[in-house]
Amino acid sequence: MKSIKRIWNSFKIAFSMYSRIPMPRSEWTDENKSYAMCFFPWIGAVIGLLSYGVFRFLKWFDGNGGGNYSLFFVIFLILIPVFITGGIHLDGFLDTQDALSSWQTKERRLEILKDSHAGAFAIISCTVYFLMYIGVYSCLSVRSMEVIAYSFMLSRTLSGLSVVTFPQARKKGMVADFSESASTRITRMVLGIYLIVLCFLIPLTGGICGIGCVISAGVVFGYYYRMAMKNFGGVTGDLCGYFLQVCELVMALVVVVVDIIVKSGIIK
Repeated sequence: MKSIKRIWNSFKIAFSMYSRIPMPRSEWTDENKSYAMCFFPWIGAVIGLLSYGVFRFLKWFDGNGGGNYSLFFVIFLILIPVFITGGIHLDGFLDTQDALSSWQTKERRLEILKDSHAGAFAIISCTVYFLMYIGVYSCLSVRSMEVIAYSFMLSRTLSGLSVVTFPQARKKGMVADFSESASTRITRMVLGIYLIVLCFLIPLTGGICGIGCVISAGVVFGYYYRMAMKNFGGVTGDLCGYFLQVCELVMALVVVVVDIIVKSGIIK
C-alpha cells in the first residue's frame, strides 16, 4: 500500500508541475517526487489524444458543411499544448533563446535563464515559432496527425531521460531537484521502455512519416545534449523546455514534409 501511495503521489506531482490539469494536493517530499518523471510522458499522451480528437472533429465538421474555419482550428490545435501545460515549456524555450543569443559566458547565460524579463530575441523567437507551427499545421492530413499525436509523448520521454541522465548545470533548481529525488534506475528503465515502445509504434502507425518522426527526434536530442553541454555545462529546467518545444516543432515539420512528398509520388 505504501508503494502504491508513493506512485500515486508521484503521478499527482507530475501532472501538477507540468500541466494545468486539476489534481488532488500532495506533499512535495523527495519520496513523493521519486517517480514523477515516469508520469511526465503521460501529459504528452493527454495532449496527443486531445489534439487528435479536435483534428478528427475538424474533418467531420468540414465534411458536413460546417464552413471554412480552417485557420481557426489550426490555431486552436497549436494552442492545445499551451492550454494543457500552462506554457511552462514555452517559457523555457524563450528564456533559452535569450541566453543563447547573448553570446555571453556560461555563468552569464545561466543568469539570463533565471531572469524573468523577456528579451527581444525571446519575442522574435516566439513569433517565428508559432508562425512555423501555423504553416506546418495548415498541411495536416489524417496520417500526419496520427504520428504527431504520438510525438508529444516521445518528446517528453526524451526530456525526462535527459533529466536523469545528463549532467546538471546547477546544483539547485527544478531539474536538479527532480533528478536528486528520482529513483534513477527505475525511472530510466520506465522511460527506456516508453522510448522503445514509441520507436516501434510510431513507424508502425505512420510508415515512413513515423520513421521520419523518430529520426528527427533523435537528431534534436543529440543537438540538445551538445548545445547544453557547450553553452551551459549541463541541463536545466529551461533547457528541458527548450528541447521539448523544438523537438515537437521539428517532428511535426518532418512528418508533414514527408507526408507531402509521399503524396506527390516521389517516395512510395
